[in-house]
Amino acid sequence: MSTGRIDTSESGTTGMSDTGGINTYKGEERALRANRLGTPGLLLSVLAASAPLMVVAGVMPTVFGVMGVVGQPLLYVILGIVLMLFSVGYAEMSRHVHNAGAFYAYIARGLGPTAGAGASLVALVAYSAMQVGIYGILGFEVSGLFTTYLDIELQWWIPALAAVVVVGVLGWLKIDLNAKVLGVLLVIECGLVVIFDIAAVGKPGPEGLSLHAFNPETLTGAGLGTALCFCIAAFVGFEQAPVYAEETSRPQIVVSRVMFLAVGYAALFLAVSSWALTVAAGPSSIADTSLKEGPGMLFGLTEERLGATFTDVLHVLFVTGMFAALLSFHNVVARYAFAMGREGLLPAGFGRTNKASGAPATGSMLQSALSIVIVLAFAFTDDNPVGDPTAPVLHLFTWMGNVGALGVIVLMASASFAVIAFFVRRGAGRAQAPRLVASGLAGLALLAIAVFTVRDFDVLVGSGPGSVLNWLLPGVIVLALAVGLLYGAVLRRTRPEVHARIGLGNEAFQLEKAAEGAESVPR
Repeated sequence: MSTGRIDTSESGTTGMSDTGGINTYKGEERALRANRLGTPGLLLSVLAASAPLMVVAGVMPTVFGVMGVVGQPLLYVILGIVLMLFSVGYAEMSRHVHNAGAFYAYIARGLGPTAGAGASLVALVAYSAMQVGIYGILGFEVSGLFTTYLDIELQWWIPALAAVVVVGVLGWLKIDLNAKVLGVLLVIECGLVVIFDIAAVGKPGPEGLSLHAFNPETLTGAGLGTALCFCIAAFVGFEQAPVYAEETSRPQIVVSRVMFLAVGYAALFLAVSSWALTVAAGPSSIADTSLKEGPGMLFGLTEERLGATFTDVLHVLFVTGMFAALLSFHNVVARYAFAMGREGLLPAGFGRTNKASGAPATGSMLQSALSIVIVLAFAFTDDNPVGDPTAPVLHLFTWMGNVGALGVIVLMASASFAVIAFFVRRGAGRAQAPRLVASGLAGLALLAIAVFTVRDFDVLVGSGPGSVLNWLLPGVIVLALAVGLLYGAVLRRTRPEVHARIGLGNEAFQLEKAAEGAESVPR
C-alpha cells in the first residue's frame, strides 16, 4: 500500500452527516446524500439498466437467428449461476467498501491504487459507451413510430437528442425521484412481457409446450461464444448496486441483498421469456423465424395472441424501456465521474454535488455533453434516407453497446480477483474460503467470456473478417485501461497523496485535511 494510505475495513460507516464532517469541505457539497434509497428503489434502479423488453425483442432474436443457439434459455440459467458466484464475493466486498466508484474502488482496495486508476477509466468509458449506444436504437424506434402512426418522417437523431436533454434534466434531480420514474417504467414493461409469456404458453406454436430449449445438446455450434457475449450483456445492471451505496439506507445489508435479487430475477425472467419465444414460434423454426423477422418477431407473435392494441402499447413501452435504461446508465456514469473527481482522478469540480438535490451535477453534465457530441457525429456521417434509419442501430447501438459490454466483463473479472486479494490481505480464514473460491471460479469464467468476446467481435458488430473494427473497437477498452494504469503510475510518483486516495471515497478527505494540517475527522 502507498505511504499514507488509509486501509479501512468499513468505509462509509463513519457516521457522516449530510451537512457536516467530511461531507462538506470548504463550504462545498462533497458527498452524495445518504438514505435516499431502500431495497425497492435500488432494485428498480439497477434492473432498469437491463432494459428487459429491449433484450426480449432485440437480443433474443439475434441469438436465436444470427448465432443459431436454440438453447438460449439454458444459457441464461448457466450465466445466472456464474453471476451468482460472482455476487458472493462482490456482495461481501460491498459490506466493507461503500463508494460510488464501485468497480474501481473495489479493484483499488484489492489490487492497489494504480490498478484502481486503470479500472476507473475503463468503467467511465464502458458505461458511457453502453448509454450512448442506446440513443441510436431509441432514435430508430421513435422515428419508426412517427412514420407508422403519424405519417411523419423524422430523422432518428432528433428524438435521440431530445432524449439526451430529458435524461440530463432528470440526472440533476434527486435519485429517489429517478428511482420512482425507473420503477414505474420497469414494472409496466416487465408486466407486459409476462403477459406475453403467459399467452405463449396458453397458445403454443405447432410443436406445443416443448422443453427442447433446455436440452444441453442445443448449446452447440460456432455461435455459442458470441451468444455468451450477447446474453451476459442482458444481465448488465445488477453490478451497479454498489454505485448507490452512499445513497442507500443500511448499505451493508441492502446493497448485497439487491445484487442477489437482481441476478436471480434477471436469470428467471430471461430464461422464461426466451423459452416462451421458442414455445410460440416452435423450437425447430425459432432460428429461421428470428433471422427473418429480427426484433419484429416478438411483436408479430404478440399480435397473433393478444391483438393489435396490445402490440401497439408494447411498441411504446419498448421505447420507454430504453429510456429507463438510458437514465439508469446516465446516473451510474455521473456517479463514477463524481467518485473520480472526489479522489483526484478527475478535476475537483466533478467531485461536487448539486446542493439542492445532492446529485452529481458535473458528472451528469459531462455525460450529457458527451452523448450530444457522439449522436451528432453519427448523425453527420449517416447517409441513409429518412425512411431507412438503420445506421444508428447497426453502428451507434452495436458498436458502442459491445464496447461497453466488453469493458463491464473485464471489470467484473478484475473485481473477482480483487475480492480475493482484499480478504487474503486481511487474513481471511475458513469462514471466507467459500466466498473466495466462488470469486475465483467466477473470475475465470468471466475471463473466458472476455476472450470469446474479443475473438468473435466481427460477429458481434457485423463487421466481417478482416475489418479494422475487429481490433479498433476492443482496442478502446485496452487503450482506456493502459491510459488509466499509466496515469495511476504517474500519480504514484508525482502526487502520492492523490494516489493514496484512490478507492477511499469519503475517507480521502481525511488525507486531504491531514495534508493541510486541518483538524482530523472523528472516525
